[in-house]
Amino acid sequence: MRVALMTAGSRGDVAPYTGLGHRLALAGHQVTLVTHERFGPLAAAAGLAFHPLPVDPREQLASAQGQGLHRSRGGVGKLARVVALARSLVGDLAEALLAAAPGHDVLLLSSSLAPLGHTIAEGLRLPGLGLYLQPLTATAEFAPPVLGAHSWGRAGNRWAGLAVSAAVDSIFTEADRTMRTRLGLPPTSLRRARRARDRRDTPVLHGFSELVVPRPHDWRPGLSLAGYWWPHDPPAAELPPRVADFLAAGPPPVFVGLGSATVPDPAAVSRTLVRALRAAGLRGILQRGWSGLHAEADDLLTVDDLPHSLLFPATAAVVHHAGAGTTAAGLRAGVPSVPLPVQFDAGFWAARLTALGVSPQALPLRRLDADSLAAALRAATTDPAFTTRARTLAARLAAEDGALPVLTALDRLPG
Repeated sequence: MRVALMTAGSRGDVAPYTGLGHRLALAGHQVTLVTHERFGPLAAAAGLAFHPLPVDPREQLASAQGQGLHRSRGGVGKLARVVALARSLVGDLAEALLAAAPGHDVLLLSSSLAPLGHTIAEGLRLPGLGLYLQPLTATAEFAPPVLGAHSWGRAGNRWAGLAVSAAVDSIFTEADRTMRTRLGLPPTSLRRARRARDRRDTPVLHGFSELVVPRPHDWRPGLSLAGYWWPHDPPAAELPPRVADFLAAGPPPVFVGLGSATVPDPAAVSRTLVRALRAAGLRGILQRGWSGLHAEADDLLTVDDLPHSLLFPATAAVVHHAGAGTTAAGLRAGVPSVPLPVQFDAGFWAARLTALGVSPQALPLRRLDADSLAAALRAATTDPAFTTRARTLAARLAAEDGALPVLTALDRLPG
């Protein structure tokens, strides 16, 4: 089957699909990763065909509009700003998505492109399946992850979930209207189209484990949790010599990285992180990431992108921005975490880490100070209960096969 895996966003919104795509290819499917041009090397490393999308997410986050996200203190304000940013870019993405779709038998759609992707699938008479990395469908059991970890009660949570869905729809409204006309489809709203898919119980598979986020009881049957889709690492991948040497030169260090998150003052954040590590008596590996973290000394090393699956198991703990991908990597490695949630769904994943008992606490990056981080690091690295729980959960996650439900869903498609 010719499969188009369509996603947009930061590296964390792309990397899990490289491992899933590689697994689908091993099963005999022809897989094309459709995403931003900067991630083409990830597709090549996984042995996947690649179709580039316009828009560079890193440039957008570094722009004046992207930096404006830091001026919003609450989840609602950040959501409003990111909706405005995305709405200004979606027109270019729409044309590229339509160009990528012909010649495929099925479109597999991330949540970031699903509203428009389903319209394209309908117009080309192709099946479209949702493959989501976050639990986005409204539920009474928790508030929408993009708004953080705060709960408004069962009724409030469900209402907030519906409001977030409406906000996401607003990103695509104009582009979708144009696309439906272009494809000869009858006019309808994205809300009505989504409700029609719900009535048909159109499958949406989620790339995280029920061990981490239990499936909400009020979801419809077609919304399933597949298990994690791990990023693809080539079999011959290994850590750079300088990293291996640093690991061998002393006790296990702490990994510190903010992934694709950006910060207004990278130097100040780096200084706070270094003070905390030294106050806790720990060595550190800082990942530069999109924030530009940096520190070099005998007890510190700065690195660029490298496989978390190779590095994390060799660390004493991981300090991270609580993005879905890095959260998953820490859980897979079986090491304690100290999340520093920055924005979007980070507060949700940080709360899950503390609820699972693999993190002593979450420390929002906006209010971070060295003393609090040092205390959390001491707890994470000296209390054996955190490591025991992390290792136990990692062993259970290793027994899951997140790609298998996707393969099964493809096998069930007609034709």
